[in-house]
Amino acid sequence: MRLEGKVALISGGARGIGGAVARRFVSEGASVVIGDVLLEEGQLLANEIQQSGGEITFTPLDVTSEASWADAVALAIDRYGKLDILVNNAGITKRDRIEDETPENWDRIMEVNAKGVFLGTKAVLNEMKRHGNGSIVNLSSSYGLVASPNSAIYGASKAAVKLLTKFTAIQNATLGIRANSVHPGPINAPLIQEFFPFPEKLKMLASLVPMGRLGEAEEVANAILFLASDESSYVTGSELVIDGGITAQ
Repeated sequence: MRLEGKVALISGGARGIGGAVARRFVSEGASVVIGDVLLEEGQLLANEIQQSGGEITFTPLDVTSEASWADAVALAIDRYGKLDILVNNAGITKRDRIEDETPENWDRIMEVNAKGVFLGTKAVLNEMKRHGNGSIVNLSSSYGLVASPNSAIYGASKAAVKLLTKFTAIQNATLGIRANSVHPGPINAPLIQEFFPFPEKLKMLASLVPMGRLGEAEEVANAILFLASDESSYVTGSELVIDGGITAQ
């Protein structure tokens, strides 16, 4: 059990990568709090895992609200006694060129994707410092490393996540707290399915990947598990790319 005795908080945990991470963490012995604005989906996932014997709690979480983060962290500590792991997974996207974007889109995407990670990190640091141990895993993207013909604001927000992760790692390196970013490519999960709703579109997207297929949420969850666990005890400030080879081209 690679996370036995650990307590984790996962934002955007109701479905997709976040849901896969919740399932994986529980299967490895962690007690998990999942937070999301998708209230029905989040509670259904928690109920399903509880019925299988897993220790999991769902809580409403608006990652753009400092008060909402404080409530989620307090719940985790009150219910499970501590907090060892934070997975900043919540995110939104939009696929437009810069000239077609609006200041409102910029503000909203940055608020969720970048500010949300900042607020989540800020919310857990004092608790992690208190017991001298913690792993923060931030979901960036392959678009946080390389550009594309669209999704400029999304890419900028995910690049911000990458660098904020490094600052977090350096500022807390002597305190037992690690921070790393994960950079998925095209993953067969709700976020990408909403933009490519037809099978032929998903096939076209998969054809751009050197491995010839989309990734699965469980594959990203496996990588996050490594960074969350003590197996990665000497890994901090790093980027783990899970993209089927896209950024290697």
